[in-house]
Amino acid sequence: MNQKTDAETEPVQDATAAFELALSESGQGHYVLRLYVAGMTPNSQRAIENVQKICEEHMQGRFELEIIDIYQQPIFAKEGNIVAAPTLVKELPPPLRKFIGDLSQTERILAGLDLRKKD
Repeated sequence: MNQKTDAETEPVQDATAAFELALSESGQGHYVLRLYVAGMTPNSQRAIENVQKICEEHMQGRFELEIIDIYQQPIFAKEGNIVAAPTLVKELPPPLRKFIGDLSQTERILAGLDLRKKD
């Protein structure tokens, strides 16, 4: 008598379905963010304050935020293909996204970070 194991009787999960499930849960994952600023201009300071507020209110305990001054470290701007500052780059979870400006449009940033549903 040939008995099948549980693994043999369960249907194989479709790779696309698994990928879509991972994407739907991406709002619950760990975020890796980089904020590129150009010195301590008023626009840069607003961007820093806004991104810190967004992170603390909506990603508490599940984010890494690195602030890079491209005046002091210009090589990072070149490596990151940064053409304007301030620029926020969401590296993880995928997809990579970039936001330019002082980040004052909170709802738009939250939607872009997949923390809010887009209208």
